[in-house]
Amino acid sequence: MPDVVLPCLDEAAALPWVLSRMPAGYRAIVADNGSSDGSPDVARSYGAVVVDARPRGFGAAAHAGLMAAGHEDGLVCFLDADGSLDPQQLPRVVAPLLAGADLVLGRRRLAPGSMPPHARVGNAVVTAQLRRRTGVALRDLGPMRAARRDALVGLDLQDRRFGYPLEMVVRAAAAGWRVEEVEIDYLRRTGRSKVTGTVRGTARAVRDMSAVLRAIE
Repeated sequence: MPDVVLPCLDEAAALPWVLSRMPAGYRAIVADNGSSDGSPDVARSYGAVVVDARPRGFGAAAHAGLMAAGHEDGLVCFLDADGSLDPQQLPRVVAPLLAGADLVLGRRRLAPGSMPPHARVGNAVVTAQLRRRTGVALRDLGPMRAARRDALVGLDLQDRRFGYPLEMVVRAAAAGWRVEEVEIDYLRRTGRSKVTGTVRGTARAVRDMSAVLRAIE
């Protein structure tokens, strides 16, 4: 079964719930991006592999986790460590991969209060731009996703900030990958989001993602 990469920055409060709900056979890799709240120790206490991810940046953490992955079946998933996504739903995302898809994203069904309006708008804008520029019919740039580890490494992803998830889809589309979506639940996260929790954080993420899209023009 897959390795599961969890980019992490100060998620000690959320990790116990997240890691305790990891499906049997799925190995958690917590890519710690400089936490000061003891997240690495919490992760280890729940049996996760912990990777020190530098420099600071979501993409840096995600990529460090990808490079550390290497389960025998070659599958890798990505999952936020903040409690907004239920690891028990990872098999939903993996199933289309086993049936022939190359990259699968979880399309989020929002629980009340799980995503503020400015974040919903930012996601809609970026996803619309992605559809227009790549032809990939996605309705959400979902953070729960699955692919084959070696194929992802072969995409040679370069962004180390918030553009990393978008670059993954852009490069996959350019490579002719079969990209699919499945529905998953999106919950209220534990604590305040470093991205969607503020207008500034969302604007920073949209800026990073827009730079990725401009690069394909």
